[in-house]
Amino acid sequence: MTHTAVIAGVGPGLGESLARRFAAEGCQVALFARSAAYLEELADDLPGPGEGLAVPTDLTDVEAVRSGFDAVREAFGPVDILVNHASSPSWSGLMDTSVEAFERSWAVNGRGAFVCSQEAVDDMLETGGGTVLFTGATSAVRSLGGTIGFTAAKFAARGMAMDIAQEFGPEGIHVAHIVLDGQIDTPDIRERFPDRDDDTFLDPDELAETYWHLVEQSHVGTQPFEVHVTNGPENSEFM
Repeated sequence: MTHTAVIAGVGPGLGESLARRFAAEGCQVALFARSAAYLEELADDLPGPGEGLAVPTDLTDVEAVRSGFDAVREAFGPVDILVNHASSPSWSGLMDTSVEAFERSWAVNGRGAFVCSQEAVDDMLETGGGTVLFTGATSAVRSLGGTIGFTAAKFAARGMAMDIAQEFGPEGIHVAHIVLDGQIDTPDIRERFPDRDDDTFLDPDELAETYWHLVEQSHVGTQPFEVHVTNGPENSEFM
């Protein structure tokens, strides 16, 4: 069976690693993000036997998200894998966070994932099941203090994942939440922290293996809801 996967929120780092890993497994991979040029280049460069489709999408725009899923269905058919991976950080506390910044973090991490999940689960109910994965963070399970917008949005996304899992697990839809308790290795992060050791970062290619393993578990009787990935408690402050 050929899977059709939507990765909502793709950029250099884990999003790209997920796209490459899923394509290597033969998936038809739709890439959602705002950067059209980057998406087109990545879609053309994905490894076989999978295929890539660039779908430039602002995940804060409900109608744009729904139109994006229509484009995926037209190109590949119904979606049976969704990765809610988009994130909009808000690194300030209660008194320093504007309503606009708070709402933007929620619009990406919360509402965007909600609309993507509605679209994907609707397909999965028609075709007999699938997988929905949520990328979480330390802030999804433990407040760090001073990051109220991000924390509120990530807590909301985790609760949403749990609710979808309970509602649709009996329908053959496996929902899982991945807590990334550390900082993902990306070129930008390397520039910001040039003196840090390699083992203080989370390797995006290794993380992508974890995500694919969760997809493979969608057809077994016992399915994990949450995976907590860390490279040591001393580094968890960075998420």
